[in-house]
Amino acid sequence: MTNVAPQHRRSALAALVTAGLLWGLTVPLSKVALDWLDPAWLTVVRFGIAAPILALIARGALRASATGPLVRWGIVGFGGVVLLQNLGIERTSVTHAALIVGAVPALVALVAAARGRSTTGPVAWIGFGVALSGIVLVAGSGGEASLAGDALMLASAFLGAFFIEAQSRLLPGHDPVAVTAVQMGAAAVVLLAVALATEAPPTSLPTDGGPLLAVVALVTVGSLVPFALYAKAQALVPAELAGAFVNVEPLVGAAVGALVFKDPFGAGQAIGAAAIIGGILLSITPRTSLPRRRRTAYA
Repeated sequence: MTNVAPQHRRSALAALVTAGLLWGLTVPLSKVALDWLDPAWLTVVRFGIAAPILALIARGALRASATGPLVRWGIVGFGGVVLLQNLGIERTSVTHAALIVGAVPALVALVAAARGRSTTGPVAWIGFGVALSGIVLVAGSGGEASLAGDALMLASAFLGAFFIEAQSRLLPGHDPVAVTAVQMGAAAVVLLAVALATEAPPTSLPTDGGPLLAVVALVTVGSLVPFALYAKAQALVPAELAGAFVNVEPLVGAAVGALVFKDPFGAGQAIGAAAIIGGILLSITPRTSLPRRRRTAYA
């Protein structure tokens, strides 16, 4: 979408900011929830509860949103991306997970460019670079990380980039809440089969209330609100612009990792946080063209 009214653009940016802030809580919340549920079951529970609630809200638009491409990308984008993310989070630290997630905006821009749909200008590419360098400083090191966990997070980031680019093409003309409900539901059904085949089902509630509260939070503030807001914004702005706000997620995740999981956070991370914010501002700067030379009429 190139011609978007200013008020709609502001609304989309506000939705993206809110979604990014809420998603920033999902990595640490998933880390806690994985003490109770295995990765596939956590994905099933998260989307299996959220999808019917969203479906009830957008019940009048569900049929129109249940198209083949939207369903297939829902399985990939919600099911595949989050399953890989859960597998990675289980094996690496919160800060390392945040670092990998921060690569998504640049990957989205690369995917859009490869498909010939790029609207990214030079300033935005600089912004991606600045933000990525900031993420490296924020995440740093610390916590229990592993190469396997980081590789799974990277695979999730690549898949997420393709999903974001595809959504920007598929969402216009559809109700974003209905699309989110359909895609979450499709992902939950497919991942249920995966969970039954590969993991032992949960047989009891956790003795500690922390994991249960984390699952409830993942369903509500981690799924219902941010995914619907993000889908709404994606229908109004280019993929690269929507992807840029994923950088808010590692900023929040790293902060929670430092405060709750005791991952290190010093001067380098503080400078990195400023770089992330600056990079986001650069990457969302509208692309402008040079003013045309005004033609002069001669008598």
